Amino acid sequence: MIKRTFGSTGQLLPVIGQGSWNFSSERSEIEKASVALQTGIEHGMDHIDTAEMYGEGRSEEIIGQAIGGLRRENLFLVSKVLPGNATYKGTITACEKSLKRLKTDYLDCYLLHWRGPHPLSETIRGLEKLIDDGKIRSMGVSNFDVEDLQEALESASKPIACNQILYNLYTRAPERRLMPFCSKNKIAVVAYTPFAQKKPPQKGTITGDLLQEIANNHDASPSQVILAFLVRDENVFTIPKAAEKDHVLENAGAGKFKLTESEIKRIGDAFAVPDHDIPLQTL
Repeated sequence: MIKRTFGSTGQLLPVIGQGSWNFSSERSEIEKASVALQTGIEHGMDHIDTAEMYGEGRSEEIIGQAIGGLRRENLFLVSKVLPGNATYKGTITACEKSLKRLKTDYLDCYLLHWRGPHPLSETIRGLEKLIDDGKIRSMGVSNFDVEDLQEALESASKPIACNQILYNLYTRAPERRLMPFCSKNKIAVVAYTPFAQKKPPQKGTITGDLLQEIANNHDASPSQVILAFLVRDENVFTIPKAAEKDHVLENAGAGKFKLTESEIKRIGDAFAVPDHDIPLQTL
Protein backbone atom coordinates (compact mmCIF):
# COMPACT_ATOMS: atom_id res chain seq x y z
CA MET A 1 0.00 0.00 0.00
CA ILE A 2 1.38 3.41 -1.00
CA LYS A 3 1.75 5.74 1.97
CA ARG A 4 2.37 9.46 2.28
CA THR A 5 2.54 12.17 4.94
CA PHE A 6 -0.85 13.18 6.30
CA GLY A 7 -0.85 16.97 6.29
CA SER A 8 0.85 18.68 9.20
CA THR A 9 0.80 15.54 11.39
CA GLY A 10 3.99 14.14 9.89
CA GLN A 11 2.40 10.70 10.05
CA LEU A 12 2.52 8.30 7.12
CA LEU A 13 -0.92 7.02 6.10
CA PRO A 14 -2.15 4.77 3.29
CA VAL A 15 -3.52 6.64 0.30
CA ILE A 16 -6.64 4.45 0.48
CA GLY A 17 -8.49 4.36 3.80
CA GLN A 18 -11.90 3.09 4.88
CA GLY A 19 -15.13 5.03 5.19
CA SER A 20 -18.13 3.98 7.27
CA TRP A 21 -21.05 6.09 6.15
CA ASN A 22 -24.41 4.30 5.97
CA PHE A 23 -23.46 0.94 7.47
CA SER A 24 -26.58 -1.22 7.78
CA SER A 25 -28.02 -1.83 11.26
CA GLU A 26 -29.12 -5.38 10.39
CA ARG A 27 -27.28 -8.01 12.43
CA SER A 28 -26.01 -10.01 9.44
CA GLU A 29 -24.82 -6.86 7.68
CA ILE A 30 -23.05 -5.62 10.79
CA GLU A 31 -21.00 -8.81 10.87
CA LYS A 32 -20.10 -8.35 7.18
CA ALA A 33 -19.06 -4.75 7.84
CA SER A 34 -16.90 -5.81 10.76
CA VAL A 35 -15.14 -8.48 8.67
CA ALA A 36 -14.68 -5.94 5.87
CA LEU A 37 -13.05 -3.44 8.23
CA GLN A 38 -10.72 -6.08 9.63
CA THR A 39 -9.80 -7.23 6.13
CA GLY A 40 -8.99 -3.67 5.12
CA ILE A 41 -6.74 -3.23 8.13
CA GLU A 42 -4.93 -6.49 7.30
CA HIS A 43 -4.23 -5.09 3.83
CA GLY A 44 -2.83 -1.79 5.03
CA MET A 45 -5.97 0.35 5.14
CA ASP A 46 -5.56 1.45 8.73
CA HIS A 47 -7.00 4.95 8.24
CA ILE A 48 -10.62 4.51 9.35
CA ASP A 49 -13.12 7.33 9.10
CA THR A 50 -16.44 7.70 10.88
CA ALA A 51 -18.70 10.33 12.50
CA GLU A 52 -21.24 10.65 15.26
CA MET A 53 -23.82 11.34 12.55
CA TYR A 54 -23.39 7.97 10.82
CA GLY A 55 -26.26 5.83 12.03
CA GLU A 56 -26.51 8.09 15.10
CA GLY A 57 -23.31 6.57 16.43
CA ARG A 58 -23.92 3.05 15.16
CA SER A 59 -20.99 3.15 12.72
CA GLU A 60 -18.67 4.10 15.57
CA GLU A 61 -19.96 1.15 17.59
CA ILE A 62 -19.36 -1.25 14.69
CA ILE A 63 -15.82 0.04 14.28
CA GLY A 64 -15.26 -0.28 18.02
CA GLN A 65 -16.24 -3.94 17.81
CA ALA A 66 -14.16 -4.57 14.69
CA ILE A 67 -10.93 -3.16 16.15
CA GLY A 68 -11.26 -4.85 19.53
CA GLY A 69 -8.07 -6.72 20.32
CA LEU A 70 -6.02 -4.90 17.66
CA ARG A 71 -3.04 -2.75 18.58
CA ARG A 72 -4.43 0.75 18.85
CA GLU A 73 -1.16 2.41 17.86
CA ASN A 74 -1.36 0.71 14.45
CA LEU A 75 -4.65 2.43 13.60
CA PHE A 76 -5.54 5.98 12.57
CA LEU A 77 -9.09 6.67 13.76
CA VAL A 78 -11.00 9.74 12.64
CA SER A 79 -14.44 10.94 13.71
CA LYS A 80 -16.46 14.13 13.39
CA VAL A 81 -18.64 16.38 15.52
CA LEU A 82 -21.98 17.53 14.15
CA PRO A 83 -22.24 21.30 13.63
CA GLY A 84 -25.22 21.52 15.99
CA ASN A 85 -23.08 20.08 18.79
CA ALA A 86 -19.99 22.15 18.02
CA THR A 87 -19.98 24.66 20.86
CA TYR A 88 -16.84 24.66 22.99
CA LYS A 89 -18.33 22.31 25.60
CA GLY A 90 -20.46 20.45 23.05
CA THR A 91 -17.42 19.57 20.96
CA ILE A 92 -15.71 18.08 23.99
CA THR A 93 -18.81 16.15 25.07
CA ALA A 94 -19.42 14.82 21.55
CA CYS A 95 -15.84 13.60 21.31
CA GLU A 96 -16.08 11.84 24.65
CA LYS A 97 -19.21 10.03 23.48
CA SER A 98 -17.48 9.00 20.24
CA LEU A 99 -14.53 7.66 22.22
CA LYS A 100 -16.87 5.58 24.33
CA ARG A 101 -18.62 4.10 21.28
CA LEU A 102 -15.28 3.40 19.60
CA LYS A 103 -13.91 1.88 22.83
CA THR A 104 -10.70 3.88 22.62
CA ASP A 105 -8.93 6.50 24.71
CA TYR A 106 -8.11 8.86 21.87
CA LEU A 107 -8.77 9.78 18.25
CA ASP A 108 -5.97 10.40 15.81
CA CYS A 109 -7.94 13.23 14.22
CA TYR A 110 -11.28 14.86 15.05
CA LEU A 111 -13.14 17.02 12.55
CA LEU A 112 -15.93 19.58 12.41
CA HIS A 113 -18.31 17.88 9.96
CA TRP A 114 -19.36 21.13 8.26
CA ARG A 115 -19.94 24.80 9.12
CA GLY A 116 -22.92 25.30 11.40
CA PRO A 117 -24.66 27.76 13.74
CA HIS A 118 -21.87 28.11 16.30
CA PRO A 119 -18.84 30.41 15.94
CA LEU A 120 -15.97 28.58 14.29
CA SER A 121 -13.55 30.03 16.84
CA GLU A 122 -15.53 28.33 19.62
CA THR A 123 -15.34 24.95 17.90
CA ILE A 124 -11.62 25.37 17.27
CA ARG A 125 -11.11 26.18 20.95
CA GLY A 126 -12.88 22.94 21.87
CA LEU A 127 -10.77 20.93 19.44
CA GLU A 128 -7.58 22.45 20.81
CA LYS A 129 -8.66 21.63 24.36
CA LEU A 130 -9.17 18.01 23.31
CA ILE A 131 -5.62 17.95 21.93
CA ASP A 132 -4.25 19.44 25.15
CA ASP A 133 -6.12 16.81 27.16
CA GLY A 134 -4.78 13.95 24.99
CA LYS A 135 -8.22 12.90 23.75
CA ILE A 136 -7.33 13.67 20.14
CA ARG A 137 -3.94 13.79 18.43
CA SER A 138 -4.86 16.32 15.72
CA MET A 139 -7.83 18.33 14.47
CA GLY A 140 -9.36 18.96 11.08
CA VAL A 141 -12.43 20.07 9.17
CA SER A 142 -14.78 18.73 6.54
CA ASN A 143 -16.62 20.41 3.68
CA PHE A 144 -14.62 23.65 4.01
CA ASP A 145 -13.93 25.87 1.02
CA VAL A 146 -11.00 28.29 0.84
CA GLU A 147 -12.67 31.10 2.79
CA ASP A 148 -13.75 28.70 5.54
CA LEU A 149 -10.22 27.34 5.81
CA GLN A 150 -8.76 30.82 6.00
CA GLU A 151 -11.04 31.60 8.94
CA ALA A 152 -10.18 28.32 10.63
CA LEU A 153 -6.45 28.97 10.27
CA GLU A 154 -6.83 32.46 11.69
CA SER A 155 -8.78 31.08 14.68
CA ALA A 156 -6.40 28.22 15.43
CA SER A 157 -3.17 28.12 17.39
CA LYS A 158 -2.62 24.49 16.35
CA PRO A 159 -2.38 23.07 12.80
CA ILE A 160 -5.42 22.05 10.74
CA ALA A 161 -4.44 18.53 9.73
CA CYS A 162 -6.97 17.82 6.99
CA ASN A 163 -10.01 18.92 5.03
CA GLN A 164 -12.39 16.14 4.05
CA ILE A 165 -14.28 17.02 0.85
CA LEU A 166 -16.45 15.58 -1.89
CA TYR A 167 -14.00 14.79 -4.67
CA ASN A 168 -14.39 12.36 -7.55
CA LEU A 169 -14.22 12.19 -11.34
CA TYR A 170 -17.45 14.18 -11.62
CA THR A 171 -16.54 16.73 -8.93
CA ARG A 172 -13.14 18.13 -9.82
CA ALA A 173 -13.75 21.82 -9.16
CA PRO A 174 -11.71 21.67 -5.89
CA GLU A 175 -8.60 21.32 -8.05
CA ARG A 176 -8.92 24.97 -9.13
CA ARG A 177 -8.44 26.79 -5.80
CA LEU A 178 -9.15 24.61 -2.79
CA MET A 179 -6.66 21.79 -3.26
CA PRO A 180 -3.71 24.11 -4.05
CA PHE A 181 -4.59 26.14 -0.93
CA CYS A 182 -4.59 22.97 1.16
CA SER A 183 -1.22 21.87 -0.21
CA LYS A 184 0.31 25.29 0.48
CA ASN A 185 -0.89 25.14 4.10
CA LYS A 186 0.00 21.47 4.72
CA ILE A 187 -3.66 20.48 5.04
CA ALA A 188 -4.27 16.96 3.73
CA VAL A 189 -7.21 16.55 1.35
CA VAL A 190 -9.35 13.51 2.13
CA ALA A 191 -11.76 12.63 -0.69
CA TYR A 192 -15.08 11.15 0.40
CA THR A 193 -17.59 9.47 -1.94
CA PRO A 194 -14.83 8.83 -4.51
CA PHE A 195 -17.18 6.90 -6.79
CA ALA A 196 -19.83 9.65 -6.73
CA GLN A 197 -22.40 7.05 -5.62
CA LYS A 198 -22.28 5.65 -9.15
CA LYS A 199 -20.98 2.56 -10.89
CA PRO A 200 -17.94 3.16 -13.12
CA PRO A 201 -18.80 4.14 -16.71
CA GLN A 202 -19.82 1.03 -18.60
CA LYS A 203 -18.09 -0.81 -21.41
CA GLY A 204 -19.20 0.52 -24.77
CA THR A 205 -19.04 4.16 -23.68
CA ILE A 206 -16.07 6.41 -24.43
CA THR A 207 -15.17 6.91 -20.78
CA GLY A 208 -15.94 3.31 -19.84
CA ASP A 209 -13.69 1.92 -22.55
CA LEU A 210 -10.94 4.37 -21.57
CA LEU A 211 -10.98 3.30 -17.93
CA GLN A 212 -11.05 -0.38 -18.91
CA GLU A 213 -8.10 0.04 -21.27
CA ILE A 214 -6.05 1.72 -18.53
CA ALA A 215 -7.17 -0.90 -16.03
CA ASN A 216 -5.89 -3.63 -18.34
CA ASN A 217 -2.48 -1.93 -18.37
CA HIS A 218 -2.21 -2.45 -14.61
CA ASP A 219 -4.07 -5.75 -14.22
CA ALA A 220 -6.64 -3.74 -12.31
CA SER A 221 -10.33 -2.85 -12.40
CA PRO A 222 -11.89 0.44 -13.57
CA SER A 223 -12.81 1.20 -9.94
CA GLN A 224 -9.18 0.80 -8.93
CA VAL A 225 -8.12 3.14 -11.73
CA ILE A 226 -10.58 5.76 -10.47
CA LEU A 227 -9.12 5.62 -6.96
CA ALA A 228 -5.56 5.70 -8.30
CA PHE A 229 -6.41 8.80 -10.32
CA LEU A 230 -7.90 10.61 -7.33
CA VAL A 231 -4.80 10.02 -5.17
CA ARG A 232 -2.29 10.95 -7.91
CA ASP A 233 -1.69 14.23 -6.05
CA GLU A 234 0.82 13.84 -3.20
CA ASN A 235 -1.53 15.63 -0.77
CA VAL A 236 -4.67 13.56 -1.43
CA PHE A 237 -6.12 10.52 0.36
CA THR A 238 -9.46 8.82 -0.13
CA ILE A 239 -11.82 6.85 2.11
CA PRO A 240 -14.17 4.65 0.05
CA LYS A 241 -16.79 2.91 2.15
CA ALA A 242 -17.01 -0.85 1.74
CA ALA A 243 -19.15 -3.18 3.80
CA GLU A 244 -18.13 -6.42 2.06
CA LYS A 245 -14.78 -8.20 2.03
CA ASP A 246 -14.41 -8.45 -1.77
CA HIS A 247 -15.10 -4.75 -2.22
CA VAL A 248 -12.51 -3.87 0.43
CA LEU A 249 -9.89 -6.03 -1.26
CA GLU A 250 -10.58 -4.28 -4.56
CA ASN A 251 -10.20 -0.87 -2.91
CA ALA A 252 -6.95 -1.92 -1.25
CA GLY A 253 -5.53 -2.97 -4.61
CA ALA A 254 -5.84 0.60 -5.86
CA GLY A 255 -3.15 1.65 -3.43
CA LYS A 256 -0.51 -0.60 -4.98
CA PHE A 257 0.11 1.04 -8.35
CA LYS A 258 0.51 4.47 -9.92
CA LEU A 259 -0.85 5.69 -13.23
CA THR A 260 1.49 7.02 -15.90
CA GLU A 261 1.47 10.71 -16.80
CA SER A 262 -0.13 9.82 -20.13
CA GLU A 263 -2.90 7.86 -18.42
CA ILE A 264 -3.52 10.68 -15.97
CA LYS A 265 -3.83 13.16 -18.84
CA ARG A 266 -6.27 10.98 -20.75
CA ILE A 267 -8.51 10.52 -17.73
CA GLY A 268 -8.24 14.21 -16.89
CA ASP A 269 -9.30 15.17 -20.40
CA ALA A 270 -12.27 12.78 -20.29
CA PHE A 271 -13.48 14.10 -16.93
CA ALA A 272 -12.51 17.73 -17.20
CA VAL A 273 -12.07 20.27 -14.43
CA PRO A 274 -14.65 23.10 -14.77
CA ASP A 275 -13.31 26.19 -16.54
CA HIS A 276 -14.61 28.49 -13.78
CA ASP A 277 -14.79 28.51 -10.00
CA ILE A 278 -17.92 27.04 -8.43
CA PRO A 279 -18.93 26.68 -4.77
CA LEU A 280 -17.71 23.56 -3.00
CA GLN A 281 -20.20 20.73 -3.47
CA THR A 282 -21.23 18.52 -0.54
CA LEU A 283 -23.45 15.54 0.22
